Amino acid sequence: MPIEFAPGLAVQGFTPPLRLADFKLIAFDMDSTLINIECVDEIAAAAGRKAEVAAITEAAMRGEIADYKESLRRRVALLQGVPVSALHEVYEQRLRLNPGAEKLVHAVQAAGLKTLLVSGGFTFFTDRVRDRLRIDFTRSNVLSVHEGVLDGRMVDQPWGDICDGEEKKKMLLATCAQLHIDPKQAIAVGDGANDLPMMGKAGLSVAYHAKPKVRERAMVAINDGGLDRLLEVVQK
Repeated sequence: MPIEFAPGLAVQGFTPPLRLADFKLIAFDMDSTLINIECVDEIAAAAGRKAEVAAITEAAMRGEIADYKESLRRRVALLQGVPVSALHEVYEQRLRLNPGAEKLVHAVQAAGLKTLLVSGGFTFFTDRVRDRLRIDFTRSNVLSVHEGVLDGRMVDQPWGDICDGEEKKKMLLATCAQLHIDPKQAIAVGDGANDLPMMGKAGLSVAYHAKPKVRERAMVAINDGGLDRLLEVVQK
């Protein structure tokens, strides 16, 4: 069971503090972790289907839907007919970095860690967040567009069809191999059940305002405050 290290900050399996110098890579989930929204839910609002899509998202993040890929296909199908302009509106008007995200990313970059963004969301958003935070590596899904509107499908990529929990894990391990580091030198940060596979391979797993199943299994659980609270546990 996690033990409260400080108010709203729980740890298990080690004694803080750890050193950033012991790590070489940090992997982030995007939706509800690095950023404040679930992008698919906000896109669905443009189709008048936010409640329907958000219910599927919540069940998937809680681990109540076994097949993440199928759950995402169902949600994306409900986006059919949404104009690409709605994605720009979501990014410009609703998407914000979560508290402490920029501070944490800058701190780990200053300490020499490489950064990885792995998301079950979409390249439209991950590419912009990547550029804003100067993240080194990304993996996410591509929405299919026809004549300026979403057609309810995703585009297969050279590595596969959908970035689910297993793909997040594979990307974490592949990035470690590319950097010639042990996965135990990686930190993985997430909030939903599809983050658990990569969190299970990393040397330090961090749950950020996460679902109960994720909080219980993470080595660090940030339940109050911003992402930069990780720096209370992992110091220079």
